[in-house]
Amino acid sequence: MLQFKTMFTRERKYIVYLLAIYVLGWGFTSYQPIFLGLILGTTLSLFNLWLLVRKIDQFGEVMEKGGKMRSLGLMSRMAAAIFAVLLAVEYPEYIHLISVVIGLMTSYLVIMIDSFIQLFQSQKK
Repeated sequence: MLQFKTMFTRERKYIVYLLAIYVLGWGFTSYQPIFLGLILGTTLSLFNLWLLVRKIDQFGEVMEKGGKMRSLGLMSRMAAAIFAVLLAVEYPEYIHLISVVIGLMTSYLVIMIDSFIQLFQSQKK
C-alpha cells in the first residue's frame, strides 16, 4: 500500500503542476473558455482520482478483514463528470465543452505516463 500512496502523491503533484499552467493560460491568454474548461475538468479529474484512491484503501482494509465491499464508487465519479459536462453545456460562453472532457481524462493520462516513467526507471537499475 505504501507504493500505491507514493504513486498517488506523485501523480497528484503532476496534476497540480498542470493546473498551475492552466491557470496561467487562463489569466494571460485570450483563450479563457478553453483554459477554464481544462481547469474544471482537471480539478474534477483530480477529485475522482482522490475518490478512487480512498475507495481502494477502504477495499484493502475490508479484504484484510475478510469482508465484502459493494463498489469502488463508480456512481460518484460519474456524477462528478456529468456535473462538469452540464456546467459546460449550461455556460458555453465561459466553459469550453471539449476542454472539460479533455480535463476529465487528465488523471488517466497522468497515470499512464507515470507508469511508463516508472517502468523505464526500474529497467535502468
